[in-house]
Amino acid sequence: MAGRLLRCILVLILVSFTVISYFSKSRTMAKLNFFKTSEPDFIVTHMVSKNPGSQGKIRRRLPLRTFAESIEEAKKNSSESQKYIKDGLLISRDRSTHAEALFSSIISMGTRKDKSLNDDTQQKGFSKTFLDSKHILGRKSMELLSIETEVPVRMPLVGTIYEHGHQENEIDIERICPRGGVFTKLLIMITSALHHGATRMSIRQTWMHYGTRRDVGMAFVLGRGTNKTLNKAVDREDFMYRDLIRGHFIDSYSNLTLKTISLLEWVDLHCPMAKYILKTDDDMFINVPKLMALISTLKASRSIYGRRAENWKPIRNRWSKYHITKAQYAKDSFPYFTTGPAYLLTGDIVHALYMRSLDTAFLKLEDVFTTGIVAGSLNIRRINVQQIANTRTKFEACHIRDRISIHMVRANEQYKLWKMLLDDTVKCGKK
Repeated sequence: MAGRLLRCILVLILVSFTVISYFSKSRTMAKLNFFKTSEPDFIVTHMVSKNPGSQGKIRRRLPLRTFAESIEEAKKNSSESQKYIKDGLLISRDRSTHAEALFSSIISMGTRKDKSLNDDTQQKGFSKTFLDSKHILGRKSMELLSIETEVPVRMPLVGTIYEHGHQENEIDIERICPRGGVFTKLLIMITSALHHGATRMSIRQTWMHYGTRRDVGMAFVLGRGTNKTLNKAVDREDFMYRDLIRGHFIDSYSNLTLKTISLLEWVDLHCPMAKYILKTDDDMFINVPKLMALISTLKASRSIYGRRAENWKPIRNRWSKYHITKAQYAKDSFPYFTTGPAYLLTGDIVHALYMRSLDTAFLKLEDVFTTGIVAGSLNIRRINVQQIANTRTKFEACHIRDRISIHMVRANEQYKLWKMLLDDTVKCGKK
């Protein structure tokens, strides 16, 4: 009897608890009005604080709009930012969204599985997006973007990443190229790295002395750096010698092509009537008298003279300094070109090379790019000259005098070669 009474009491307690819970939930739902048909005017969301000292989450109220309001706002934003979709790629003319548009398109290309979209459409779409990314890549110190895909995509045109003009400095244009080059038979442009101050000094004190001639001009070509101490040192050097041409690109090996284009732009602007232009590097010894003797025998126009490289193949080894991917250059061999340590241009091709370079896909190998791809597209002759060997040789007077250019010369060795060149006590037999 006592057991039945206990069971009845437990049942009554459970029933009472269930009824109370039901009415309590009903009141709560009515109070919160979950079934209200009108939309709330905001939502509550969470965001992580960017303040390192705040580890919690921040509650934020975000206003909601009606569907019609969202459509009107989208139209407004579309007209302001001038975004449009073409060939499946989002392209923005607003600089603030360039990066998002560019990399969104790259990702979509890499993951797209629609086989109906052919390779040409992908390449055109990517190229168009890359052309619109000038302000992302043009001022960065890193290597230009290389995309690895199943289908090789074209690299950006140089005109989209090259910043025209040169830094305002103390360069003496009238000494380097007086009157736009009316009297200039030879203009030597020496590409140099920012930190090669000692190398430039050794050249000034040796074969650059020929730059004092009225018909010969010489100058160094550099980019810009990010090291403030080094920049100040270069500024002091520039003030003292007034022979540094500095472009608006980061000075690095990967930007040698931009350095050569900057060189062409300067010559086109300030020395357009020069007869010949020698592009060379700061690890070269140039036998200027031998070079002037060669120039006096040349008759051809629209030509590049130097060591002509034939059927050279791109290096696909990713660990090599000269590594070129299929995406950067897809062919199995380069066009004929003259090697970069030193080559001689006739003055009548400078403007054409400069302009065509801007409309050519970027390649970091400046000699292949300038004297191979660009010159080939303009039908410019590449003529082999044995004396422009662009190699290292024995440091003997007769070997030095027989060559126009000697490669891989250190700063202290410039003085040795200069002495050998001028030492008239050594007699060399005629060949």
